[in-house]
Amino acid sequence: MSADYPLLFRGFIDQSAVVYFAYRVADGQLVYVSPAYEQVFGDPVAHVNEDLPLWLARVHAEDLDHLRHHLARVLAGEVVEQVELRVSQPDGRPQWLSVAAGRAYDAQGELHVSGTVQDVSRVKEASLSSEKFNAKKNATLEILAHDLAGPLVLLQQLIEHLRTEWPAASPSTLQLLRQMERACVDGVGLIRDFVDNEFMESSNVELKRERADLATWLGTLLEEYQRSKWHTHLHFDYAAVGPPVYASFDINKLQQVINNLVSNAIKFTPDGGHIRVGVAREGEQALVTVADTGIGIPAALHPGLFERFTKARRPGLRGEKTTGLGMSLIRTIVELHEGNISVESAEGEGTTFTIALPACQ
Repeated sequence: MSADYPLLFRGFIDQSAVVYFAYRVADGQLVYVSPAYEQVFGDPVAHVNEDLPLWLARVHAEDLDHLRHHLARVLAGEVVEQVELRVSQPDGRPQWLSVAAGRAYDAQGELHVSGTVQDVSRVKEASLSSEKFNAKKNATLEILAHDLAGPLVLLQQLIEHLRTEWPAASPSTLQLLRQMERACVDGVGLIRDFVDNEFMESSNVELKRERADLATWLGTLLEEYQRSKWHTHLHFDYAAVGPPVYASFDINKLQQVINNLVSNAIKFTPDGGHIRVGVAREGEQALVTVADTGIGIPAALHPGLFERFTKARRPGLRGEKTTGLGMSLIRTIVELHEGNISVESAEGEGTTFTIALPACQ
């Protein structure tokens, strides 16, 4: 390869919005940064080594260990990409940076870390807004399904009672009652199919994992459920124990898992009951629990609970139907995250699902 080839990239690097850098490990000096440094960090390139300790001091406290962990990987010879960090700007607003780096040696054999830094604040803010919207949308779907199906189930039960208590009804009247009952059953089925299909379709997409604080994320997810107490007739509680709990997960997929578990809790918890979601760190694991005070799961159904088309599938207390696919998909998604899911339940004593995911450094 011609020695001139690297020079061909100089024009591209000089005009790029991405910062290219080379850091000499021996004396802790940045020996090169591209012109985009001024655009991303707001200071002249000539000040870069003076700025470096100030920049490191502005890295979010919860991301410092994350940065050290990946720097150790680079020094060990690995190449790291898309390492996201939060940096506090002078006005207090967070700036999101995406870093890629690898180990390199110059002609004199001195060790360097070279790579790129990109400001991804706009993309990250849009992504966070989208995730918050999706969380509210999915929670709203579950709440609406509960609200819409409830009156239909009640009407179905009233029709069944009317047929039983009215033996002298004419054949045409009985036929009309059967049609009304069928319409109620179909209506409830359509409502549940819509929500179930939303879950199943989103479960079949490739995982896109990112590092995030489970405690903050779950708090946002549960907001909509907590606001729904007055019309679901259930109490939703959320508890985060200890400091922030970071994990690498696909936010949309894990959101579907939690929504499906909460949906099941709604189905099998009588009015006035409690549904509790919690998160905590235990050793190297991040634990998420979804517990309810519902009717519980018979012990005989526990072994096959997570199987496809499990025999444990049952209609909900308000007539909600189930395909039996939910728990199988939930386990699949959790295992794709290198985690596991377990259940503790007894008839009449409620149910607790626990998801264990690898916690980030």
